[in-house]
Amino acid sequence: MKKIFSMLLFGFLSLSVSSQTAVSVAGFFPLPEQVSRGSGRTVYNFNLGWRFHRGDVAGAEAAVFDDLQWEVVSIPHSVQLMPSEASGCRNYQGIAWYRKRFVVPEASEGKDVSIHFEAAMGKQVLYLNGDKVGEHQGGYLPFNLNLTDQGVVAGDTCVVAVMVDNSNDKTFPPGKPQYTLDFSYHGGIYRDVWLISKGRTALTDAVEANRVAGGGVFVHAENISEQHAEVVVKSEVENKENRNRTVTIETVLVDAGQRIVGKKRRKLALKAGEVGIVEQRLAVRKPKLWTPETPYLYHVQTRVLDGGILLDGGVTRIGIRSFVFDAEKGLILNGKPYGQLVGANRHQDFAYVGNALPNSQQWRDAKRLRDAGCTIIRTAHYPQDPSFMDACDELGLFVIVATPGWQYWNKDPKFAQLVHRNTREIIRRDRNHPSVLMWEPILNETSYPLDFALEALKITKDEYPYEGRPVAAADVHSAGVAEHYDVVYGWPGDDEKPGRPKQCIFTREFGENVDDWYAHNNNNRACRGWGERPQLVQALSLAKSYDEMYRTTGQFIGGAQWHPFDHQRGYHPDPYFGGIYDAFRQPKYAYEMFRSQSPAHLNHPTAESGPMVYIAHEMSPFSDADVVVFSNCDSVRLSVYDGTKSWVLPVVHAKGHMPNAPLVFKNVWDFWEARELSYKQKNWQKVNMVAEGIIGGKVVCTTKRMPSRRSTKLRLKLDTEGKQLVADGSDFIVVVAEVTDDSGNVRRLAKENIVFSIEGEGEIIGDASIHANPRPVEFGTAPLLVRSTCKAGKVKVTARVQFEGTHAPASAEIEFESIPCQLPFCHIEQQQDTVLKRVVSDHEQDSVNSRRFSEEEKKQMLDEVEKQQTEFGIGK
Repeated sequence: MKKIFSMLLFGFLSLSVSSQTAVSVAGFFPLPEQVSRGSGRTVYNFNLGWRFHRGDVAGAEAAVFDDLQWEVVSIPHSVQLMPSEASGCRNYQGIAWYRKRFVVPEASEGKDVSIHFEAAMGKQVLYLNGDKVGEHQGGYLPFNLNLTDQGVVAGDTCVVAVMVDNSNDKTFPPGKPQYTLDFSYHGGIYRDVWLISKGRTALTDAVEANRVAGGGVFVHAENISEQHAEVVVKSEVENKENRNRTVTIETVLVDAGQRIVGKKRRKLALKAGEVGIVEQRLAVRKPKLWTPETPYLYHVQTRVLDGGILLDGGVTRIGIRSFVFDAEKGLILNGKPYGQLVGANRHQDFAYVGNALPNSQQWRDAKRLRDAGCTIIRTAHYPQDPSFMDACDELGLFVIVATPGWQYWNKDPKFAQLVHRNTREIIRRDRNHPSVLMWEPILNETSYPLDFALEALKITKDEYPYEGRPVAAADVHSAGVAEHYDVVYGWPGDDEKPGRPKQCIFTREFGENVDDWYAHNNNNRACRGWGERPQLVQALSLAKSYDEMYRTTGQFIGGAQWHPFDHQRGYHPDPYFGGIYDAFRQPKYAYEMFRSQSPAHLNHPTAESGPMVYIAHEMSPFSDADVVVFSNCDSVRLSVYDGTKSWVLPVVHAKGHMPNAPLVFKNVWDFWEARELSYKQKNWQKVNMVAEGIIGGKVVCTTKRMPSRRSTKLRLKLDTEGKQLVADGSDFIVVVAEVTDDSGNVRRLAKENIVFSIEGEGEIIGDASIHANPRPVEFGTAPLLVRSTCKAGKVKVTARVQFEGTHAPASAEIEFESIPCQLPFCHIEQQQDTVLKRVVSDHEQDSVNSRRFSEEEKKQMLDEVEKQQTEFGIGK
């Protein structure tokens, strides 16, 4: 085997437990002393330095296998970059290999060391130094490889190889073949990988322990009021040494300002190999209660101590809240009726990279949804990345966590067992999140037997056996649901019908108006690139559906829009275009409609809030005469031509309807009138619209529109959402190029190709083969994905039009800096030996990605999908 010049890189950098920088790993944030002393539990970033090959290779598991011609990649990673519009089962499905050489850190001597995979798509087979050491099935939940149990010690040089396979497989959930699936099985190790070093006597892993309502740290609260609450912390510790040990379990509750609220210590005697549990109760006076509007987080610090030596520990972030679902009053949160819960579903799909989103983009997605006024997210149709769940805690988003599944049932009893296993692992992973409001322990839009539904419900109660538990939700007309489940999925008006359900009713997916499930022509789906009119039709269509979420007797509690982000699908050649954002997370008009439903008086600590007004009109030659405005104020004054004309309309806040109805100002825009000012009177500056939001007779917000003139320059902006680019080799950020006129107005009708270049500590994701660079301008913009290197520093991005000339728009630059990675790296630096961008021929693509079906076979597949959709009431 060829030797590679190697250098072990362990850059331990200052780490904060603040919401800006901290990342949870296997459920824990770092303790302050784990940063300063590196003692107890140490988490290493294990994402760097993987060798990757798409396709199967004989002998790839062997320690001495020559992988020097393989591409060097960082995790999260997708097996294949795809165009932003590549729906219809075009993505690679099949085997891929990942290999990594590393040295076990010397600092882990005498410790228990394991590799923690947050998730990889499909089936996985793990090899260590050529030996098979594990298998895992399923693409959405974590699994571990314990190095110490395999005889590895500090200082050893090891090779870990992982075979991943995202092929269709009916034996484990979701089970449905991708060519009849409404989302895609994007392949790869697409979530983080960590190396965890902790004491041989330490907290267990909640999922790995595989104990009902056990493992790790389990926190819940009791007797909750505005005056008092009791936080109950159950900690499970295992002694993996060959001698008896007595340790101290210390639990400290601190508030958001890191002030100690309560502290408990208790000794625990453990025999060799024994597992012990300690329960500690901490009283909280006048607790700050968690709500979507005030998402206050306490920190539970858990330490396993041997005298003054820290063996293990971590921080569990919690929110203290109580809730009850009342069939007459709806959701009662912290003793008060909350009102309607309106939000969206969420797939993890992103342009180019599929599912391989870094933690920063997970957080940005949650923030975008909270900015849009969402108060609840249903995970579609699988558990999300841990960092997304952390973000929902921070931002104030309730979550319905779904077990993996979509329109598929396998009668083999093993399939149901695997579904139930997934549900148990989901609850064990996510039970401490204050954002979790409901579990969805069944299979979405699937006919399943009664015993399955009852067992799924029992699991939710067994795994969370305390009062105030997140409840179970499922389709009202599925077997056993109406009679036994806590919340049922239904529709507005179901609470008014004879024989109505006895529980609260929630719409799991609203907003769809498909003509049929073959064509998928509908007015709620609009590609951002189609321009102004389709986006406006979409926004008003979704407004109508949004309005229905407020039709209630009290029993109907709201719903989740399908779906806020455009994404790829398996069974249809068109991407899902119904998002209020596109696949790059650029907003459409519908986002502004959603945002306008947030109360004007809300002063949210982390999300965009307050009074707003938005003009959904581009003042182009093709724009409508009517002008639509979205606002959450009492009224809006719309003026044109420097106030020459103005109109005032009230924002309708009708009971039983959406909080703030869209405004339609009739016959405002006249292109010929604007042309008269611009062309004949040479007074184009007066061609403008101003909207003023008014509350209590005072103007509280203002926005101005002008028509864009000739394209003269490019402008670059950084889509940070408050998160800087992290220098970890896998984080990425979106840079957006806008085509503007002299005054900075975006030229929505521009048709250009934008060529990007980069300098410094960043690299561009994608190239011309997936239309990433050059990137066509759509609706005035062209997005770029910039990935960090593993060195913090300056990044400069330059954008120019592809064919420059005298009157072409001028180029633009933007500079920004990446920040140091928060955790130490563990990898052997890999040198790139060759150009390793592998191109798959059309023939090979066909052979590994998809089967070819006859027209009759395709029709049968789509008939099956339509039958399922119709049975479960989609499109009502």
